[in-house]
Amino acid sequence: MAISDILLLSGGELSADVAARVRARLSSLGLNVRPVSMSKSKAFKSALVEDAASATTLAIFVVSTIENEEPTEEAGACIRFFKRKTHPDNLLKCSFTVLGLGDSNLLLDRQHTSAKDCNQVGAMLDSRLEALGATRFHSRGECDERTGLTEVEPWIDQLYKKLENETSK
Repeated sequence: MAISDILLLSGGELSADVAARVRARLSSLGLNVRPVSMSKSKAFKSALVEDAASATTLAIFVVSTIENEEPTEEAGACIRFFKRKTHPDNLLKCSFTVLGLGDSNLLLDRQHTSAKDCNQVGAMLDSRLEALGATRFHSRGECDERTGLTEVEPWIDQLYKKLENETSK
């Protein structure tokens, strides 16, 4: 099934800025790209669970990991919601992808770290969404603020190409 709706979820200033870049790029495909704040519990629950987002819905999560492997305050409610162990394994029917943002400058061992080492929230959310029944649409992106988030644009380009292929079918 081709993607017809895109939910773009972000929480925090940095993730909102990156999500705006994602939205700007994907809007040219003519798809409905709807931003959803991860800080608004009713908004993300309604969009993903209660409105029963379908297989034609793609949820793009742009999440930041801050100190102590925690999400930003704005994304906390959404992350905690999906971490609940009481959810059924078929809670989600949509497709998803996650773009993790982190800063390896916050880690003790800065000499030997990469984007993978500072994106714990993105990694956890990615595996949890899959466990809750969502279907992976695109591989998880991992970006490091220490390197200027240079991984963002290539990830957006790859996502764009995949969506372009899906919509042309």
